[in-house]
Amino acid sequence: MGETQVLWLLTIAALALAWWRARPIFRAIARARPAQRRDRPVERLVGTLAAIGLHRRLLQKPVSGLAHLSMMLGFLVLSTAILQTFGSRLFPGFSLGPIGGYSWIALLQDIFALLVIASVAAFAWQRLVGQPDRFRGSNLQDALVIYGLLIAIVATMLLEYASAIVAGTDPGAAWRPVSRGLAALLVLSGLRADAAMETTAIFYWLHVLAILAFLIHLPKSKHRHIFLAAPAIWLRALNGKGQLPPPPPRADTPGAPGAGMRTAADVTVKDAIDTLACTECGRCQAVCPAYAAGLPLSPKLLIMDLRDALLGSGDEQIAGVAIRADTLWACTTCAACMEVCPVHIEHVPKIVDLRRALVDDGLLEPTLQAALTNLAQTGNAMGKPAKMRARWTKALPFRIKDARKEPVDVLWFVGDTASFDPRVEIITAKVANVLHDAGVDFGILYDGECNSGNDVRRVGEEGLFNMLAQQNIDLLRACDFRRIMTTDPHSLNALRQEYRMFGAEWDVLHYTRLIHELLVEGRLAPAIGAAQRVTYHDPCFLGRYNDEFEAPRSLILATGASLVEMGRCRENSFCCGAGGGRIWMDDSASVERPSENRIREAMALGGIDAFVVACPKDTVMYRAAVQNLGLEGSLKVLDVIDLVRPG
Repeated sequence: MGETQVLWLLTIAALALAWWRARPIFRAIARARPAQRRDRPVERLVGTLAAIGLHRRLLQKPVSGLAHLSMMLGFLVLSTAILQTFGSRLFPGFSLGPIGGYSWIALLQDIFALLVIASVAAFAWQRLVGQPDRFRGSNLQDALVIYGLLIAIVATMLLEYASAIVAGTDPGAAWRPVSRGLAALLVLSGLRADAAMETTAIFYWLHVLAILAFLIHLPKSKHRHIFLAAPAIWLRALNGKGQLPPPPPRADTPGAPGAGMRTAADVTVKDAIDTLACTECGRCQAVCPAYAAGLPLSPKLLIMDLRDALLGSGDEQIAGVAIRADTLWACTTCAACMEVCPVHIEHVPKIVDLRRALVDDGLLEPTLQAALTNLAQTGNAMGKPAKMRARWTKALPFRIKDARKEPVDVLWFVGDTASFDPRVEIITAKVANVLHDAGVDFGILYDGECNSGNDVRRVGEEGLFNMLAQQNIDLLRACDFRRIMTTDPHSLNALRQEYRMFGAEWDVLHYTRLIHELLVEGRLAPAIGAAQRVTYHDPCFLGRYNDEFEAPRSLILATGASLVEMGRCRENSFCCGAGGGRIWMDDSASVERPSENRIREAMALGGIDAFVVACPKDTVMYRAAVQNLGLEGSLKVLDVIDLVRPG
C-alpha cells in the first residue's frame, strides 16, 4: 500500500471516529427548540466577526487575552500548513506556491509557529503555576492533553521543515528563519543531507498523526469552542440584557410537563450551543457575587453541569436534580457573567428558566414564597396596604399631582422600596423637592401603582409578573404624560425593556438623567458642598442592563465632589446582592455578603468620605453592610440626590 493510500485510510478513519465521538453534540443540538434568532443577519454577522476578530472581552485579561489572540491567528496561518500537509499527498499537483507558499506564507508559518508555542507555554504557566481561582472546577486533564497535541503539531511541522532544509528539498527555505535555525541544530547533532530525507518523512507522519489525534480528541474537549464560538455569538440576544426571552408555551395535554427548563427537550438551540461552546475559562466565576459570597453557584460549573445533562440521554430532570435548587436560588441575576463571557454565553436566561420549573414545583424558600404571596395580594413584597404607598408625600410642603386624574409632563413611577422603606423615604422626598423647585410638572400614581415585576420575573414567577405588568400597563395607558421617571433601576428595566413584550413602549429614564438635564438647562443649581472624596457604585440594572453610566457621575462632579472609581466599576460593577429576588431570601449562608465585599473594596481606596449609590435597594443593602462591618463612623452611604441637595 502506497503512502497516499495510507494517508487516505488514516484521514477517513480519523474523520469517522471524530464524527462518532461528536454524535452526542449533534443529538443535543438537533433535539433543542429553535432559538428564534434569525433576525438582523447583517448585525449578527458584523457582531460575530468583531467579537472573534477583536476579542475585546478576552483582552480584559491581557496575558490570557493576548495568548488566545495569538493562538487564534496562529491557527488561521498554520491551517495553510495543514492544507499543504494533506493536500500535497491526497491531491496530486496541489500547492500553495501560486499564492506565496514559498515566500510570505512560509515566513508567517514560521513566525506563528513560535507564537503558538509561546501561547501554549503561557496557558500552561497559568494552569500549573499561576492557578487563578477562576480555573477551579475546569478540566485540567483535557487542557494538558490539548497543550501536548498543539505542541506536537507545531514541533513536528517545524522539524519536518528543518529536515527538508537539511536535505535541500524545501523550496521555501529562504523564508523560514525558525526552521533554518532548527536545521542548523540538526546538522550540529550529526544529521547528514542523505539521512535527512528519511528524517523528513518521519516528522511528516508524526505531524499527520498529531493533527488527526487532535481532530479525534476535539469533540469531547472544551476546545470544540474553536467551531462553536461563532454560532454562539451569532445567536446572541440583540435586544439587550434587560429583556428576558419569553418562556415557551406550555402544552395543554394532560400529564404534560410544567413550566421552565426541565429536560433537554426544553432548551433552545442557543442554550445547547452555549453549553457546548463554553471554554471553561472561569471569567464568569471570577465576577460572580454569589460565588464570591461562598454560595453554591459558579456560573461556569452551572453551564458545565447543564452541558453534561444535555449530552446524556436527555431525559434527566435538570432543575433541582442535575443542577441543585440552592445553586439556582443563589443567583442575583446581575449579568456580570454575561458581560465578561468571550463567547457570549447567556447564563441568566437559563437560570431564570430553570427557576420557573422550581417555582412551578413549589421549591421555594419560605421567605421568598411569602414575598410572592404579598405581591400577589397587595402589589408589593412588604404586604403593605396600597393606600400607604404614597404616605411619604404627606410631609411635603406641596401636593404632588395624581397622574391618574390630570396630565403631567413626567410620570414618576416610585417603586416599592422608595415608597415603603423608612430608610429610603427621606431620599424619595428629597427627589420630589428638587423636581418641584426646578419647576418640573410631575405626578405619581398613588395607590394605583404596584410592583414593576422586574425581580418577580427573574425569580421565575412568570404568571405573577404578567399580572403585575398588565396592571401597571393598563393604568399607564390611561394616563396622559410625556415621559416616565423612576429612582429605581429595577423598575426602570421593567418599564423600559420588559414591558415591550406586551407592546408597551415609553420614554423611561432614571432620575439622575432627568436631573442632569435640568442642570444643563439651567433650571437647577446643585448645592456645592464641602470638598469630599467619594466613590460611586453602578447599580446592575442601571449600568450593565441599561447603559446609564454618565448621568450619575456628572451630577456627582457638579457638586464639587472628587470622584474616585473602584476597580470594579461601570460594566464590571460588583452586585450589591439584592437582585433576582435575593433581597427576599435568606443570606445567612454567605461567607461574606456581596454588599460587605463591595464596602471593603471602597474602604481599600483610602480616604473616602462617602459611598454614593443611585438605587433604593442599594441604600438599604450598603447601609446595612456599613453597620455590619462597624464602619458607621468611617464611611457614609449617600444617594446621588444627597450630594445634589444636602441636608
